[in-house]
Amino acid sequence: MRENVKMLEFPQRGDDRGHLVIVEGLQDVPFEIKRIFYIYGSDSDIVRGQHANRRSEFVLINVAGKSKVKVKDGKGNEAIFSLNRPHTGIYLPKMIWKDMYDFSEDSVLLCLSSEHYDGSEYIRDYNEYVKEVAKGDVHE
Repeated sequence: MRENVKMLEFPQRGDDRGHLVIVEGLQDVPFEIKRIFYIYGSDSDIVRGQHANRRSEFVLINVAGKSKVKVKDGKGNEAIFSLNRPHTGIYLPKMIWKDMYDFSEDSVLLCLSSEHYDGSEYIRDYNEYVKEVAKGDVHE
């Protein structure tokens, strides 16, 4: 598995009023944040993602509830990460296949992206993804 896929822990501040988690681009995540979106209301049997990105890097954080992320590198390696603490996330570099699933009823999955949305940089067919990885067709 690409060693760049990794769990991140973010600074927390808090007192008797509650908690504050800080996530800053180019400091807590290894890229400038250009897009933020979140996923909620997905049933536990739904699989989201199911794609790789040629240019985008992501950090995924379950700010409420929990979910799992399965990542694949297109070379037969895969790993499963549990996102269940609002001050941790997973960093996903470009050209990593991702499946998000096993959402709790209260899950809110926050997604930080290094790029603005561009549908042409998504690979939504796993066989096509494996072929691009095999020929080293990684786009900058």
